[in-house]
Amino acid sequence: MASAVLGLAGAPGVMAAPTTGSGERQATAWLPRPSGPYPIGTTALHLTDVGREDPWQPGQRRELMISFWYPTARPAVGEDRARYMEPTAGEHFGGADGVGQFNYGVTTGSTDWSDIRTHARQDAPALPGGPRPVVLYSPGLGDPRTWGTALVEDLASRGYVLVTIDHTYEASEVAFPGGDLATSVFPGMIGQPGLDKGALLRKALNTRVDDTRFVLDQLAALRGRPGLPTGLAGSLDLDRIGMVGQSAGGFTALQTMHDDPRIAAGINLDGQMHYPGPDGETGVFLPSVAEDGLDRPFLLMGTRSDDSGDRHRQPGWDALWQHSTGWHADFTLDGSRHGSYTDGQTLLPQLARQGALTPDRLRRDVGDIRPERAELITRTYVASFFDRWLRGHDDHLLDGASARFPEMEYAP
Repeated sequence: MASAVLGLAGAPGVMAAPTTGSGERQATAWLPRPSGPYPIGTTALHLTDVGREDPWQPGQRRELMISFWYPTARPAVGEDRARYMEPTAGEHFGGADGVGQFNYGVTTGSTDWSDIRTHARQDAPALPGGPRPVVLYSPGLGDPRTWGTALVEDLASRGYVLVTIDHTYEASEVAFPGGDLATSVFPGMIGQPGLDKGALLRKALNTRVDDTRFVLDQLAALRGRPGLPTGLAGSLDLDRIGMVGQSAGGFTALQTMHDDPRIAAGINLDGQMHYPGPDGETGVFLPSVAEDGLDRPFLLMGTRSDDSGDRHRQPGWDALWQHSTGWHADFTLDGSRHGSYTDGQTLLPQLARQGALTPDRLRRDVGDIRPERAELITRTYVASFFDRWLRGHDDHLLDGASARFPEMEYAP
């Protein structure tokens, strides 16, 4: 987690490739088609926590952007498909100070991120037949909430309501209504003499947990909020809430679960669960979730990155495992790297083929597993977990090693 910031089916129809200001052709990419039976709708919501000062911007109230992804009646086609990123956000994400270059090595200006389309229809009415289980999604440190869209869309197509959260001023950028763009404070902080990187990460995680708990509060008050798509507020079953996140988002999911009983089940996708010392590299300091354990179900999914693997290689995961009384399981995806549980697994190989990043950088971020295989495995295991613990449908995939998915190593 610290090193990341501190250091295909479903293709759209043929369209003209975007170009840079100098007329050069930009790289294009698409997201895999969701596998569930339901078409998807999406809508964004601006939230203000009037009771909390923004920890990154003293004197301001804490403001967030979240998005809902949910079943709807009619699929989106062509231009009806919601943008992957708002134009201003996509420009910054792909610019010199954005995470596209900083975390993933995509050449500055090489890709029009807002030209990528999702499979969701903007502001579509929710499909009747709810209420449906709710799953929150938290991205990795510095990543925007969009960086897990392929997984989020797939769960929504299976009948869940997803809520994705941007962690403002930590995320690379957050686009607010009216055109305001809140960019990350991290690039200006990294490299400062005497910076305590361990303390910075604690502050980021504490802020993320506070953000998530505030979002949970707001979900309970949606019925009185004007402007939402028809039927959305009534489609949320707030007695069945899960959470999933990648990297720091996985840490956030389980720490929030520890702190807030409203979350019934959680998944950590390759998120370390300990803090380093001030240098950001050495030292192991455990959070309360690892010291206390969890009494509800959780799933750990690691990668083959040098600082990942199963719980035996991660002190925070190992402590959590030993102290927990709830159901838990631990899997590692062979051939993967830290970015394999994000949209990077699908998008980056496409961009690399067009010269937007180097083959070496691609392998470093998503390994050498076939993208479509990694996507299938991630979706299947995540859905199996939430089906089991939020719907009561157990397919027994998580009971141990699977002949269907030999790439997933089970740690008993």
